[in-house]
Parts: sequence; C-alpha cells; structure tokens
Amino acid sequence: MSVAILAVFVFGAFALATSADTQVGLGGKVLVFPYETDFSYVTLMPLKEMALKAFTLCLRVATELPEERQIILFAYRTADYDELNVWREKDGRISFYMSGDGAFFHLPPLGTFRTSLCLTWESVAGLTAFWVDGKRSTYQVYKPGHSIRPKGTVLLGQDPDKHLGGLEALQSFVGELTDVNMWDFVLSRSMIRAWHYGHKFPEGNIFHWATLEYELNGNVMVVDDD
Repeated sequence: MSVAILAVFVFGAFALATSADTQVGLGGKVLVFPYETDFSYVTLMPLKEMALKAFTLCLRVATELPEERQIILFAYRTADYDELNVWREKDGRISFYMSGDGAFFHLPPLGTFRTSLCLTWESVAGLTAFWVDGKRSTYQVYKPGHSIRPKGTVLLGQDPDKHLGGLEALQSFVGELTDVNMWDFVLSRSMIRAWHYGHKFPEGNIFHWATLEYELNGNVMVVDDD
C-alpha cells in the first residue's frame, strides 16, 4: 500500500486532535481518549449561557480504568468555581459537585460496555438523581436554591483545577464518550428513556451531540460509532 493511500485510509478512519480548531457536529461519532495524559481534552461550546436553575445532562460512557482510579466525566468551571463536575470516585461511586461538597450515588459500575448515564437536578427543592440505562436512582436533596453561573468553560476528558489550567493525568478520562446532550430543564422519565433507547427526544438546548461546536486538544480521536 502506498504512503498516500495509507494516509487517506488512516485519516478516513479517525481524526486525531493536534490543534484547537472549532468543529461542528458529532452525530454518529464517538470520542476516544486512548490513554492518560495531562493535555488531552475536548472543549464544548454551549448553545446558550449556562446560568442554570435546573438541568438534565446525558452521555454514554465506556472505560476499562480500574474502579480505584478516579475519573472525570464532565467538567464545567468558571474563573473561581467548579460549577458542575461529574466524577467516578476512587470507591466506584458516581458523584457530582456544584461549587463545593458533592452528592454521591451507588450505581452499577462503569465498564468496557457502554453505559447510558443521565443526571437531573432542579434548584427549587434540590431534587437530584442519576439515571442508568433508563432507570432512575433514588432521589437525593442537593443544594436547593443554588444557581449555576455562566461564562465558564466545559471540558470532556480533564478536570481543570483552575480556569483553563491545572490538569492532572491521574484524573483524566480514558475510554469512550458519545451522545453528550444537555438541557436547561429536567427531562421526564419517558424522554430520558427515549434518549437511552435511541428514540425521538427533544434536542438538547445547551448541547446537542449532532450539531454541537467543539474543539479537540491533544490525543483525542473521533471515530465512527459502529
């Protein structure tokens, strides 16, 4: 096989991030984070300001990292605060944090087979829950009256300990992420199940996987979702 043909084949199979050019749309694609780094991540550009008093965040995730390894699944940070971070903790629990102490949930473990994971929260009563493969966890009450602040940055793959910096390899995500969608309201049970099963659901008005704007940084691959 000639070098030219090989190059076409390789770059047709996946895109490897080497720069931060803005791209649009990931419908039918998967983000692959192949190994630990302190420099590989994806920046997401929201469709609207993230001044939130409620939200639903959904994504599909697979990883082979051992349970005792902490993993960042989603990070939104403003200049002074971790506004919304979702983690798998070292003890295997799934957690999320909004500007301080977190809420922790005992959920089925993440593994090499893809998990559909959603998180819902609303400010009035502070009701929050995770949804795994269309099934809801028990509710917890977390930060009633709180508001998420706008003008921050959303990253997949890394946790910034300061705004746009302070990345650590041992907190990085390794594995596959796809179908990241976010709404500024709590989706109904039927809509979350529709998303899980790939049926028709309302497009995310903060992030919609098929049309979102994003930037790749470091060693992140975009592959077909076969």
